[in-house]
Amino acid sequence: MLQQYINSHRESFNAYMMGLIEKENIPNELKESMLYSLSVGGKRLRPIILFAVLETLGLDAKKGYPTAAALEMIHTYSLIHDDLPAMDNDDFRRGKPTNHRVFGEAIAILAGDGLLTHAFRIICQDNGLTDMQKLQLIAHLSEAAGPTGMVAGQVLDMEAEQKQLTLDQLKEVHLHKTGCLIEFSVAAAGIIAGISQELLQDLRQFAKHIGLAFQIKDDILDVEGERELIGKDVGSDMENGKNTYVSLATLAGAKTLLDEEINASSVILDKIPYDTTLLMAIARFIKERQS
Repeated sequence: MLQQYINSHRESFNAYMMGLIEKENIPNELKESMLYSLSVGGKRLRPIILFAVLETLGLDAKKGYPTAAALEMIHTYSLIHDDLPAMDNDDFRRGKPTNHRVFGEAIAILAGDGLLTHAFRIICQDNGLTDMQKLQLIAHLSEAAGPTGMVAGQVLDMEAEQKQLTLDQLKEVHLHKTGCLIEFSVAAAGIIAGISQELLQDLRQFAKHIGLAFQIKDDILDVEGERELIGKDVGSDMENGKNTYVSLATLAGAKTLLDEEINASSVILDKIPYDTTLLMAIARFIKERQS
C-alpha cells in the first residue's frame, strides 16, 4: 500500500517539479544540469513525508507540491555540491555520473546555486498560501538548510573525517546534515495546515527520530546492501574511514539503534489525535528499505 502511495505521488510530483524548471528562461546548459540532477530522483522521501503529514491532517497532498518542490531543489543542490572534488569527490550518484562529471565543475556549482535560490521563489509564488505562511516557510527552510542546519552538519561531517566521534557526536552531525530537512518536511506540512504549536512540536520530534533512523539504515546498507540497489559500492564508507553507526556500535548495535529510533517514533505518533497509519508505514519503510 505504501509503495503504491509513493509511486503515485512520485510520478505526478516529478512532472510538476520538472515543469517548474523547464518553463523558465534559463541558459540551456544550466537548465540541463539542473534537470539532470533533479531527474536522478531517488525516493523523494522528504516530499513524500510532507504529503503524508498533510493527508494525515486532512488536507490534499497537492497543496504541498510547491513547498515540496522547493525542499527537493535544496536537497538536490546539496547533493551536487557534496559530490564536488573539494568535498566528497564522488563519480556516481544513485548509479549515474555525478553532475560535475557530466557538465564540469563550474556548471555544477552554478546548477546547485540556481536550485537553492530558485526554491525560495517557488514558495513566494504559491497562491495557495497566505503571506504569513510563505514567510514562515521561508524562515524555517532557510534555517533548516543554512549554517545552523544542513550546512552546519556538512562542516561537522568534514571535520569528523580527521577523528573518531562518539555516538552522541555522530547523532549531532546527522541531526543537522540529514535531519534538518526531514524535520522541515514535517514542519512545513504543519504550517500549511495551520496546526497548534504543541502538535507541531510532536510531529517535529517524530521527524527527528525517523531522520536518525534513515541515516542509521544508510550505514547498515553500506555494509550489507546490494550495489545495484543502493547505487554505490558496498563498504565505501568503511573503506574511507568514515564515522558510521556500524563502525562505532557494530552492525548488531546499529540495528538495535535503528529499532530504538523507530520505536520512539511510534511512541510519538501514539500521542497525535489523528489516524497516523500512513506515518507509521513511512517509519517502517525507512527501517526495511533496501536502497
